[in-house]
Amino acid sequence: MTTAGTMFCYQCEQTAQGKGCTAFGVCGKDPKTAALQDLLVHATEGVAQYAHRAAGLGARDRGVDVFVVEALFTTVTNVNFDPERVAVWVRRAAEVRDRARALYEAAAKKAGQTPETLAGPAAFQPAADLDGLVRQAEGVGVRNRTEALGADLAGLQDLILFGLKGAAAYADHAQVLGQEDPAVYAGFHDLLDRLTRPKPTAADLTAWALEAGALNLRVMALLDAANTGAYGHPEPTQVRVTPRKGKAIVVSGHDLRDLEELLKQTQGKGINVYTHGEMLPAHAYPGLKKYKHLAGNYGGAWQDQRREFDAFPGAILMTTNCIQKPSDAYKGRLFTSGLVAWPGVRHIADRDFAPVIDAALAAPGFAADGPDQNITVGFARQAVLGVADKVVEAVKSGAIRHFFLIGGCDGAKPGRNYYTELAQAVPEDCVILTLACGKYRFNKLDFGAIGGIPRLLDVGQCNDAYSAVQIALALADAFKCGVNDLPLTLILSWYEQKAVAILLTLLHLGVKNIRIGPSLPAFVTPPVLKVLVENFGLAPIGDPRKDIEAALAAKA
Repeated sequence: MTTAGTMFCYQCEQTAQGKGCTAFGVCGKDPKTAALQDLLVHATEGVAQYAHRAAGLGARDRGVDVFVVEALFTTVTNVNFDPERVAVWVRRAAEVRDRARALYEAAAKKAGQTPETLAGPAAFQPAADLDGLVRQAEGVGVRNRTEALGADLAGLQDLILFGLKGAAAYADHAQVLGQEDPAVYAGFHDLLDRLTRPKPTAADLTAWALEAGALNLRVMALLDAANTGAYGHPEPTQVRVTPRKGKAIVVSGHDLRDLEELLKQTQGKGINVYTHGEMLPAHAYPGLKKYKHLAGNYGGAWQDQRREFDAFPGAILMTTNCIQKPSDAYKGRLFTSGLVAWPGVRHIADRDFAPVIDAALAAPGFAADGPDQNITVGFARQAVLGVADKVVEAVKSGAIRHFFLIGGCDGAKPGRNYYTELAQAVPEDCVILTLACGKYRFNKLDFGAIGGIPRLLDVGQCNDAYSAVQIALALADAFKCGVNDLPLTLILSWYEQKAVAILLTLLHLGVKNIRIGPSLPAFVTPPVLKVLVENFGLAPIGDPRKDIEAALAAKA
């Protein structure tokens, strides 16, 4: 049971002992916040129960739709660590549920139907105070479902739920930039409603997991359209990775809209803006790199931020998930936006970044330029497919033997040096595609080129897996074969729920023989893993050189 003193959370890769955090989250999440996030998911399922039925009668409410996506995103790893803020979301869920119920009942009446009387999450009523909410969470966590259904079925439910959380993050980014699809929202409501059914079978849940992957594919297409529609298609771009003299702000997370607004508000103020972590690909978008004070990228992946932000002589803005417990050295110049929250850290709710700018001007900034050092980003689908004829010819001539997609989330847990060793061991006649923050394990190394084609192609953020999929589909079309017949191997690292969503999408597309690490998800039990291995050839990573040899031998 989840109480104020205990918890159970196994939704990320670095969960305690590879099984689940039971005293305090490795990510920094306290038991009270963990309980409230479980309760928020439960309450959001209640909203979806009514919204799903309303949608079936042709009725929808955009406010209800957006709430469901935002609520799920709020519970993703490294987003919201503030129990008071999560409690507000729980109470809002009850209000939105009532709104969805009224929508459904009105639609049923119009259709001449008698509305269903729904139980379970749809009947949730929040307690009056925070401690009461925490006590309510005792009955809705994964341990309760495990007791009722067994570990295998509960784990499959969480495979779907965590995939939906990841897809919700992408859907939220898209709607912030004005790209929405009622069918996508209906998909969230439908799958969340199914998770409330009392006696699902393993076959049902496995099929629903692939449906979650299909939903995420639609979401990633929406987000791709949102990003490229707002800022143009990414193009190969040199990015400085050392500082410039002067005042500074570093922006981390994924939200390009927040970065754009900050760049507008800092124009002419003598402040250099740096990206961090998953914001690195922003430099490749024409609509963002036009700002001359977008000075470069600072640091590496999210898990190094405490050391890197301690040393950063300016203000720091966290726009989406990736935040860690801040040290006192920089907590006073750290700001959050969007759904991100940490107790005691100032939150920017309206994209008025004046407090961030003031903090940057008050800080010392960089005293001198660093050495001139650059990396190249921006090899999204349009850039790669623009030279597809050269790529195809290089494969046909034997100049390029194989492609390795090495990407995914980075993390602090030991074992991730595998990805550095893997990239270094890839033969010189092979090309590496990479995306997400896992690339920081090797993206500053010099891999050279093959006939003018760089051997390391940075596709972008984690959500740019859509670009990677489109590249693979285009190459398969060029070679008149299936994706699984291409000289392509996917070796992925995972950390949180967006990686789960992408994995489900790849499985939905029928992509086989993916290797995943550094460890397998705790919620995938041995029987479930057996199904994934038998149906999709999913396998854990092993020795880097042996994994490369096996991949090359399989496609010889």
